[in-house]
Amino acid sequence: MTISKELLEVLVCPACKGDLRPTAAFDGLDCPRCKLRFPVVDEIPVMLVDQAQPLHSNLPS
Repeated sequence: MTISKELLEVLVCPACKGDLRPTAAFDGLDCPRCKLRFPVVDEIPVMLVDQAQPLHSNLPS
């Protein structure tokens, strides 16, 4: 699964408007500032805060 570079350039975290980082498997987008992971379902990012999962790893800011 891939997310287009153009889409990644315009998407921001809906909670803090910060940059997002794709996961290694491209199955989610991580916000290091909010410590949230937004899922990608059928190559479509689900950018709803209530659908995000908390990150349990320590991501660099």
